[in-house]
Amino acid sequence: MNRIKLLFFATIRDRAGTKSLEMDIPADMTILELKERLVSEYPKLKESLHSVLMTINREYAFDEAVVPPDAEIALFPPVSGG
Repeated sequence: MNRIKLLFFATIRDRAGTKSLEMDIPADMTILELKERLVSEYPKLKESLHSVLMTINREYAFDEAVVPPDAEIALFPPVSGG
């Protein structure tokens, strides 16, 4: 198992009901699989996770990225500029 820290920002924090949490995940879990697990454990996040921006250790991460051990994962809602 791999222990990670999740950080939630803005509306995602509101929907998760917390600003951070720690979670044990399988060693080969991808970002996409992590999103699926988050939806199953935190159903209010489902709508947000379709367009969420995620980082692994402060670097942007995409669905196919494997989450490394002791990673810090941050979830940000998309932002728009004008």
